[in-house]
Amino acid sequence: MKFQFVIDEKYSRKNIKSIIGHPEPDSVGGIWATGYSSFENNYFIFANIETAGRTGHDYPNLMVEDRLFWFSNGASIHTPMLKSMMSGENEVYIFTREDSKDVNFVFRGIGYVKYYEDTKPAHIVWGFINDLSNVPEEFDTDQRIKFIEGAKVISISTRYERDEKARKASLDYYGYNCLVCGMNFESFYGEIGKSFIHVHHLQEISTIGKEYEIDPIEDLKPVCPNCHAMLHKRKPAYSIDELKQMLLS
Repeated sequence: MKFQFVIDEKYSRKNIKSIIGHPEPDSVGGIWATGYSSFENNYFIFANIETAGRTGHDYPNLMVEDRLFWFSNGASIHTPMLKSMMSGENEVYIFTREDSKDVNFVFRGIGYVKYYEDTKPAHIVWGFINDLSNVPEEFDTDQRIKFIEGAKVISISTRYERDEKARKASLDYYGYNCLVCGMNFESFYGEIGKSFIHVHHLQEISTIGKEYEIDPIEDLKPVCPNCHAMLHKRKPAYSIDELKQMLLS
């Protein structure tokens, strides 16, 4: 690790710029006010977890155990900066916070790419290490470069859906109508909307932090994307009944 940040310690952007020897440590404008920046071929990610950033952007970043499910600020994995970040040749320092009003971020460690989705914005799952020499063999630099060049793509279909069988069992029971507003995508859009719906976890995954057994009937409920987003406008999330009452009022 080139810069000696302490894992789980808090740092402001100004603290970070001072530690790395940036010539303008007291300025946090420009790229240093965004979700990621660079300095001397090193990268710094500032991820808001389940909260909108100060610029109003609200990406569904999530910490689950020792992984960060992270969305770039509109860029794809094919942009030069993200390709360089993902290559494994440069250190990526990852900082997170759960309250965008807090100027401090928690240092999580050096990031390495575990998985990614070729979407826009890019969706990358970062693992954490102390230095680049500790990257697990199955995620070594050459392999990850091949992923980026398109020789092989590792993709996860859902950020933290652990068991597709549980999702299917829930939908077999409830169907594909949103349990808040009643929206049915097939009825509205026709064939392209068939079998489309989000599945909402009544117990938020980020509050568990470990694997647990899901009851697909009691724990998972189908909701449309709009209602799903509104359920998570509060921490802890609103209940389905609470949101239904808001629609009726």
